[in-house]
Amino acid sequence: MKKVDDPGLDFETGSRTQRDPSYGRLKTEGLDTTHGAILYLEDITVSFDGFKALNKLTLDISVGELRCIIGPNGAGKTTMMDVITGKTRPTFGSAFFGQTIDLTRLTEYEIAHAGIGRKFQRPTVFEQHTVFENLELAMQMKKDVRTTLFARLTSEQVGRIEDILKLIRLNGEERRLAGLLSHGQKQWLEIGMLLMQEPLLLLLDEPVAGMSDAETARTAELLNELRGRHSIMVVEHDMAFVSEIARDGKVTVLHEGSVLAQGTMQQVQADERVIEVYLGR
Repeated sequence: MKKVDDPGLDFETGSRTQRDPSYGRLKTEGLDTTHGAILYLEDITVSFDGFKALNKLTLDISVGELRCIIGPNGAGKTTMMDVITGKTRPTFGSAFFGQTIDLTRLTEYEIAHAGIGRKFQRPTVFEQHTVFENLELAMQMKKDVRTTLFARLTSEQVGRIEDILKLIRLNGEERRLAGLLSHGQKQWLEIGMLLMQEPLLLLLDEPVAGMSDAETARTAELLNELRGRHSIMVVEHDMAFVSEIARDGKVTVLHEGSVLAQGTMQQVQADERVIEVYLGR
């Protein structure tokens, strides 16, 4: 793996030295990231009955990076996430979380508990429970929390839920049933539920699909706030939203299972190959 420049990373310990004041924890706690990459995919190939959904896909995500993945339907974006989370086994290639965790050898459960959280396009929340209870359930599903569901929470646990409520723009809605939330609010709640489990890498699949313009703008604000607290991969088709969260970071364009182009949003928008296969003129 190549060394990735990151001023917040301690290359002696492999941990980011900066602490998030509301989370109070290191960004890569317990994970070896001595070369700066939290995720490394090399020559990943996935074949379905002779069709290559992924074709020698190679990319890496740096610690604390927010990476946007774009591309036409059928480009391999979902299959790539399936490989990262253990849902699909690659036909060939390697996938590492940090320096030493071989994702191709782990189950979906083991990968989730190693610190990779995934949010699918459609929100999946406990609709008959309140917003607060959803976050509480998510916290108690975390591997190092050994309490009975809905047991009395400590003041620290309550404080953490309150911090997440503010972060996901649902403070004041904590006693509302999740099933009564708007589509956008359900998306935020599911992101909050993932955050309660303190993932080191967060995978978000089309997080603003079906949202109003106002909800999309607030989601962009949320992800920009999460930048640096977690490493984040966002798969999205909304180019205005991608422009808002990509800033000067990398955008990766997939096409036919491989990386077609990579660079800043301005660079990929100007790439003739990207214009031809995806963006149009």
